Amino acid sequence: MPAGPGLRILQVMRAPVGGLFRHVADLTRELSARGHSVGLVVDSLANDAQTESRLTDLLPHAALGIHRFAMPRGLGGGDLITPFAVRTLARSLDIQVMHGHGAKGGFYARLARLAGSKAVALYTPHGGVLHFPTSSLSGRIFHRLERALMAQTGAIIFESAYAHGIYSALIGAPTCPTEVIHNGLLPEEFVPVVTLRDAADFVFVGELRELKGIHVLIEALVGVTRPDGQHATLVMAGDGAARLELEARIAQLGLTQRVTLLGARPARPTFAKGRIAVVPSLAESLPYVVLEAAAARLPVIATHVGGIPEIFGPTASSLVPGGDVVALQNAMQAALDNPEQAHAEMETRLRHIEQKFSLSVMADGIEALYRTVLGRA
Repeated sequence: MPAGPGLRILQVMRAPVGGLFRHVADLTRELSARGHSVGLVVDSLANDAQTESRLTDLLPHAALGIHRFAMPRGLGGGDLITPFAVRTLARSLDIQVMHGHGAKGGFYARLARLAGSKAVALYTPHGGVLHFPTSSLSGRIFHRLERALMAQTGAIIFESAYAHGIYSALIGAPTCPTEVIHNGLLPEEFVPVVTLRDAADFVFVGELRELKGIHVLIEALVGVTRPDGQHATLVMAGDGAARLELEARIAQLGLTQRVTLLGARPARPTFAKGRIAVVPSLAESLPYVVLEAAAARLPVIATHVGGIPEIFGPTASSLVPGGDVVALQNAMQAALDNPEQAHAEMETRLRHIEQKFSLSVMADGIEALYRTVLGRA
């Protein structure tokens, strides 16, 4: 664990939802436990009950407070005002390190420095700007801003080598220092989940939208059977815009008795409801759900997209192409037919994740990089 005096750190993000917030919340708690003083900047426009609950839970670990400024999702008036507000806040709190997360958080942290903040600015894209294609006006503007702000960036942290490659392809090779630091799991997430006696054969946790490969999963399930000849079953936790369409397709394929839709549920309790996790995504960055399922001791079937091969490590050869119904079906059938092999692969993957994807390893890397960038300032 890196040692040294406590730092004054400001984490800047837009909306406290999804994997980005999970990362920032875990990092804030860990940095606070290590003796650093941490503050958060979040969007004042996103303030539903779930958001407020999450921020309230995090407040005891944010010694420098949680501060709200207008951060429009697209380009808006707040983009002209908020960087100066962040600069003023950073000065008043005597901030040493500003860490921007996502497209907007990254812009504000670095624009605040351009506006006169003396703190160093680091940036983790978390997908963010990488989701804007160069064919769109917003994409061209955001990518141009990225290149313009490179001189104000102390370092860019990528959560996967995949994200580093996509950034370089879309925006150009970074001229500032970069480092790949994978997301990490809490120690308690490595405790095995006890599978329920009536668990389904497969479990899916994620948003119900096309990008998550939900329709590919449903099509693949049709022909999968257990060794005893019974049809395989699936439980799905999540919600989203494609739910009604998914329900209709399940009915069309005659799978109503084989597929259970739970709605939005936390991942870990849901893992107990299935014996094998399936992540059939068509695109990803570095999905927490793959890490969580593997750490919970579930065999995982996943697609060869984004940073998933980095999570699978020595077991990456078992990944299937995204969008390939037949390949996914074959992998699901093989996991049921050869449970010993699936278990052995799970154990190999678990050892890889324990070594490279723990919260302590993640925080060590980020904390050390903060100090390195401060030393160069």
